[in-house]
Amino acid sequence: MRMMIVDDSNMIRSRINRLVQAGLIGEVEVVAQARDGAEALLLAAQHRPQLVTLDLTMPEMDGVECIPGLVAMLPGVNVLVVSALADKSTAIAALRLGARGFVAKPFTDAELRLALLDVMEA
Repeated sequence: MRMMIVDDSNMIRSRINRLVQAGLIGEVEVVAQARDGAEALLLAAQHRPQLVTLDLTMPEMDGVECIPGLVAMLPGVNVLVVSALADKSTAIAALRLGARGFVAKPFTDAELRLALLDVMEA
């Protein structure tokens, strides 16, 4: 499964990438990493990921703006929102737009792993 990590924090992108590289969520390959939604849409067109982790608060284009574009471009894409905005209304808005799961920052590796596995099974 091809995966893209979208977050303006290099630390978060690296952490998610390490978890995937460790093989803790099965046969997943990180094919792209983006710093914001605009870059994510360009890379998604090029790499066609099946799984995307997506921050909501980013410069240029935020995650809420990015989700409809990803879903339109890649029907069936599994989007996991990874955000410090843990309020219910934000999570519900992201899910209505097409995200399949939500994990709040800060997260443990176990929480992220379970959320990714849930989204992959959806």
